[in-house]
Amino acid sequence: MRDATDDGQADVTTAIAVTSPELVLAPPDRQTPGAVVLAPPGDRTLDAAVTDTRQLLERHGFLIALYPASVPAAVKQRLHTVRSVLESDRIALVESELPPLALAVLVRQLRQLSTTDLGPGVLGAAVRLLAHYIHAGAVLGSVARLDRVPVSLTTHARSWVPGSQFAVVTAPEPQLVRLGSGAKALKGPDYVTRLTTAAGHLGSTWPRTTLAAQWQVTGVEQATLPGDSPQWWGTGKLVEFAAAIPDISVLYQLITSVQRARCHWCGLELIGDRCVFCSAPLPPPAPDVGHRSGPQPVRRAPTAYRPVLDPHEDTSPGMVIQHREETAHGAAPDVVPYGAPYGPPHGPT
Repeated sequence: MRDATDDGQADVTTAIAVTSPELVLAPPDRQTPGAVVLAPPGDRTLDAAVTDTRQLLERHGFLIALYPASVPAAVKQRLHTVRSVLESDRIALVESELPPLALAVLVRQLRQLSTTDLGPGVLGAAVRLLAHYIHAGAVLGSVARLDRVPVSLTTHARSWVPGSQFAVVTAPEPQLVRLGSGAKALKGPDYVTRLTTAAGHLGSTWPRTTLAAQWQVTGVEQATLPGDSPQWWGTGKLVEFAAAIPDISVLYQLITSVQRARCHWCGLELIGDRCVFCSAPLPPPAPDVGHRSGPQPVRRAPTAYRPVLDPHEDTSPGMVIQHREETAHGAAPDVVPYGAPYGPPHGPT
């Protein structure tokens, strides 16, 4: 992202960071920047990590660090510690439930979009939206240890049969079929995608041939299997795959079709219901005092964005947000920013 600051100073950029080099796929063109690989706690001291991050902020202005939800607790703690030490609202830590290869694909999309005029708040919040348009799965030699999708007892028993293979999709909705003659086709995207595959200790060509034809992808790319994939899927006998929108102009249109708002805490423009940099929620709309009186009803914030071309709308009720009336002394209490101590305004009682 290249954007002018509010006071008209030089342009700033948004750096994209990851916790593993395997989450950095080859760029599709020369314009796509790379991603910063954050060293794990065992390879870098805390002081060195703080210095590295401070230099990144000085060079770019903003930093979006993506990490899988399955990372060790020490890695997650290091990320939050560095952010707390720097006391910076210019660092966004974004956790993802996507499988490793799908997350790598999403990271590459974010790297592409970082060259556009999208602001850091919009870019960071777009991670949830982009994840909604990635079909992630794998061909597995066994589902005995799979806990990412529901597995019936019958399917679990069949996984012990030598030569059995299963096609599993975890996002955007769980699916599981046993491969073989008459196997049910997996429900795929109804928009143009490109397929990325990464093979482990399984010699299946099913994703590159059968699945690619069923989903009518525009192309197939082979990548290196991320080191976390065997643990994530419960077996090393797998071929991971992810189908995603390859056209950056389409991704840009999806993001810009979502209504934007201004974070009332840090001032960044964002989409969705929460700022990924300071974690402040989007405040509810002001009550219409001219037409309403009494307590405001409970309203629900959407849990997913609803762009114009969304084929998989989320109809879940979402997070409950209680509207508060303004008092005679002003608005409801301020939102505590990320990293700040939480407590009563005048100390503990």
